[in-house]
Amino acid sequence: MSEKKVSEAIAYRRSVRIFDGKKKVDTGTVKNCLEQAHLAPSSSNLQLWEFQHITSEEKCKLVAKTCFNQPAARTAQQLVVVVVRRDLWRQRVAANIEYIKNGFLKKNIVDPDTQKKALNYYQEIIPQLYKGGNPFRGFLNKLVMGIKGQSKTTYREVNTSDLRVVGHKSAALAAQNFMVSMAGHGYDTCPMEGFDSKQLKKLLKLPAGAEISMIIGCGIRKPEGVYGDRFRIPFEKVYKEL
Repeated sequence: MSEKKVSEAIAYRRSVRIFDGKKKVDTGTVKNCLEQAHLAPSSSNLQLWEFQHITSEEKCKLVAKTCFNQPAARTAQQLVVVVVRRDLWRQRVAANIEYIKNGFLKKNIVDPDTQKKALNYYQEIIPQLYKGGNPFRGFLNKLVMGIKGQSKTTYREVNTSDLRVVGHKSAALAAQNFMVSMAGHGYDTCPMEGFDSKQLKKLLKLPAGAEISMIIGCGIRKPEGVYGDRFRIPFEKVYKEL
């Protein structure tokens, strides 16, 4: 298949509900597209995501069952489970600190003051924020920021529910990278939010702190797998120039 330009891939991408079981997708290509997903931006570059690439027919059937056997899961050649790993924030912070010390500091990429601020961000600010994943600590963080916000500009997304949203936003950015990359190769996808998260976490042996953002069916579309023309609210209804 010839590769598409980015604009062509975005236009080509549709949520395909029925895949052609006779047309296989290349596992290596899907993995390459997941490498493109891994290049997506993430909040504070923490990359609190994980991609479970389901390739075996047996495991695909088991995962599809947790998705209520909806056609996009049942007919998929392969499945990708996008997982949010906020529970790994300490390891991701440590990795960023190591990168800054080995990269910025040794190679003098930026000035010493900026290097110092970058280290302080990961050594002091981010730990303070992500400790808000604890409900009590998150409540205190929210209270403190609310008081500070009465007199100055303040970051307010600091409690458990806020951090969950941040984690899922970053995972969604990675998922979109993946789906556009797949479309660029002429492959189709369908992101799904309808699944039994408890059953699926057990099936994939995910730790308690992991959360499933979405499941993406992968394959090659059947004509009837695209349910009609693309519908979008008129652009002028959603665009505001200020």
